[in-house]
Amino acid sequence: MKPARAKTPRKPLVKKGSQTNLKDPVGVYCRVRPLSFPDQECCIEVINNTTVQLHTPEGYRLNRNGDCKETQYSFKQVFGTHTTQKELFDVVANPLVEDLIHGKNGLLFTYGVTGSGKTHTMTGSPGEGGLLPRCLDMIFNSIGSFQAKRYVFKSNDRNSMDIQCEVDALLERQKREAVPIPKTLSSKRQIDPEFADMITVQEFCKAEEVDEDSVYGVFVSYIEIYNNYIYDLLEEVPFDPIKPKPPQSKLLREDKNHNMYVAGCTEIEVKSTEEAFEVFWRGQKKRRIANTHLNRESSRSHSVFNIKLVQAPLDADGDNVLQEKEQITISQLSLVDLAGSERTNRTRAEGNRLREAGNINQSLMTLRTCMDVLRENQMYGTNKMVPYRDSKLTHLFKNYFDGEGKVRMIVCVNPKAEDYEESLQVMRFAEVTQEVEVARPIDKAICGLTPGRRYRNQARGPVGDEPLVTDMVLQSFPPLPSCEILDINDEHTLPKLIEALEKRHHLRQMMIDEFNKQANTFKALLQGFDSAVLSKENYIQGKLNEKEKVISGQKLEIERLEKKNKTLEYKIEILEKTTTIYEEDKRNLQQELETQNQKLQRQFSDKRRLEARLQGMVTETTMKWEKECERRVAAKQLEMQNKLWVKDEKLKQLKAIVTEPKTEKPERPSRERDREKVTQRSVSPSPVPFLFQPDQNIPPIRLRHRRSRSAGDRWVDHKPASNVQTETVMQPHVPHAITVSVANEKALAKCEKYMLTHQELASDGEIETKLIKGDVYKTRGGGQSVQFTDIETLKQESPSGSRKRRSSTVVPAQADGTESEWTDVETRCSVAVEMRAGSQLGPGYQHHAQPKRKKP
Repeated sequence: MKPARAKTPRKPLVKKGSQTNLKDPVGVYCRVRPLSFPDQECCIEVINNTTVQLHTPEGYRLNRNGDCKETQYSFKQVFGTHTTQKELFDVVANPLVEDLIHGKNGLLFTYGVTGSGKTHTMTGSPGEGGLLPRCLDMIFNSIGSFQAKRYVFKSNDRNSMDIQCEVDALLERQKREAVPIPKTLSSKRQIDPEFADMITVQEFCKAEEVDEDSVYGVFVSYIEIYNNYIYDLLEEVPFDPIKPKPPQSKLLREDKNHNMYVAGCTEIEVKSTEEAFEVFWRGQKKRRIANTHLNRESSRSHSVFNIKLVQAPLDADGDNVLQEKEQITISQLSLVDLAGSERTNRTRAEGNRLREAGNINQSLMTLRTCMDVLRENQMYGTNKMVPYRDSKLTHLFKNYFDGEGKVRMIVCVNPKAEDYEESLQVMRFAEVTQEVEVARPIDKAICGLTPGRRYRNQARGPVGDEPLVTDMVLQSFPPLPSCEILDINDEHTLPKLIEALEKRHHLRQMMIDEFNKQANTFKALLQGFDSAVLSKENYIQGKLNEKEKVISGQKLEIERLEKKNKTLEYKIEILEKTTTIYEEDKRNLQQELETQNQKLQRQFSDKRRLEARLQGMVTETTMKWEKECERRVAAKQLEMQNKLWVKDEKLKQLKAIVTEPKTEKPERPSRERDREKVTQRSVSPSPVPFLFQPDQNIPPIRLRHRRSRSAGDRWVDHKPASNVQTETVMQPHVPHAITVSVANEKALAKCEKYMLTHQELASDGEIETKLIKGDVYKTRGGGQSVQFTDIETLKQESPSGSRKRRSSTVVPAQADGTESEWTDVETRCSVAVEMRAGSQLGPGYQHHAQPKRKKP
């Protein structure tokens, strides 16, 4: 009959972070990585197992006016360059795994500059597993035989666990086996050779005092914080080759116990070290790394690998899990690999790398600020708000610093002199972090069930099944008859009893004889065995003596070789020193050669620059003189053409006087007639303007307005308000025109022609007026459009100019080959003005009157 199961008492609620709890400081450890090259300058020296000393590098002293400062920093423990991963694990991570198995939380993170060995410390390398695989190995070594079957524990979205009975867990397993899921490592599959050497731990490590009356389940998750966004590295996104879907960032939530967690993060149940590490490796391949100037594989994000251990007690029978959710104990160990702090001027980051470096430095700066505020609040009793929400990294681990749990930090440093300033900042941050205290984890409440119930029920069955040797012997004897004597005259009971006893005695005597016989046989066998063993011992002893002689000879040989080795080492040391001297000389000579090469290159570049400058000066001077010569030739040609034109005009005037008996008013040449003439006249340079002489018998010139070609059409005369009124003789005039300052649709609808008066400054500084003419057409939409057909140019020139002012830029030629007539003003002028010194009209002008004809 099974005993009645007593009701399990509930655990007492304890407020996290209460003042009654004891507090422990954050454990800060320092690990110094070896130098990459033996001849590198070192700036960090390990003084003892708790102290390191920073030396100022030589180059830094020169830049800082020779200031040499040595600073010492203390840690809980310092691990030198020869420390193995096993030694580091035993001191730092082993206690955290012990606490995890006993239901307490833990946080371990590595901190340091880029290339200081953080990822190597956390993950490891082939043949030298890091802290993460060793933690997994210790967990499964401790709870291997006490693990619950898969899917007995089931995670939910509220950062807690549900319990399923054996039947529901079996149905869940069958359903999952029917659906194709990402393959995980099982005991039948071979380990991936890519990480097989990392998880092969030679040293067996196991936690003490594991609760045997409980079952355990291990769940792992892996996230990264990239550019202050959280991404799930274990999330399976369906691959779409046409439109790949980018990974979605996750949000932080707070559960009912005020613990922060990543909502919607994938948690995978694992049953072995190999399976857990394969899940980690699958996520590690998705982590963002990049090649920088300081590190070939630099982590560009903070990674967090969470190991969640679920523990539930067995029922009173010790057979099944107790189906009470309140009895579940969940503990978590977070292993954080922080991205390295870096200076962008050293990494030479650009674009995305520069933005990543800025976000990394910002999150690490927020972590430092939180530590500073926590330290100030604890030391001085202030109540300043800690800026956890400024960064996803600090917000995620808020409950460790405000609640309870053990926090440990490994400061990884690179002793090379180039990282001196970054290492100095890391040491200062570690010094502040050691003074921050975290509440000590409380022990979990003891379950009210009887301890040892797992093995007690298992050991109850086999005791009555195996018969004893005495029982077998007693059963081989004949049974005794009834010994009860009811009558005084009974003569049968005693004889039967005596007969049965005699038979038993005889049987016993036979068994004794058989036993003695077998004992003698066994004794003889033992004696033979003893003699064989003795002979073998003698033989082995002889062999051992021979081996000892061989070993002694080998020891002598080893001593001789050691002496020879010491001699060779001394010679090698001398050769190394000689080589160092030669290498130093070689470097000096190379530096001197490089200096000379640079000097020669500078001289060559200066020479080439000077040659190019001289060539440019020669070219510039040549071009300058060529332009000057062209200008002088053009000026001379213009002067000669002007003189030639003046003479031609004088001859024309003489010819007109000779051929015409009386003076008549010259007829204005018709433009229509000029257009019909196709023969071009000889082009002569424009003359300077004419001046009228009062003593000449030349008819007066009547001011005439220039007429438009289409005088019969209605015109829109567009004169912008910005135009300047000129006082020229030739003025554009269109009769019956609508004059506007801004073109509008109303005016265009009433006219058939359009003229725009446009003024601009010519290259010689004079105002040039253009008459842009066009026809007005109606459009299909009811509007008006203008199609430009002709442009006339009115230009005013100074008397110092070299060209004649004409009424239009286009002058058609006469049909008979002669030059076309000039305008009325030009025709009527009989006096030409030529630039001469000493003129009374002004500087540079001289009058030339037409000479009188002599009578024949």
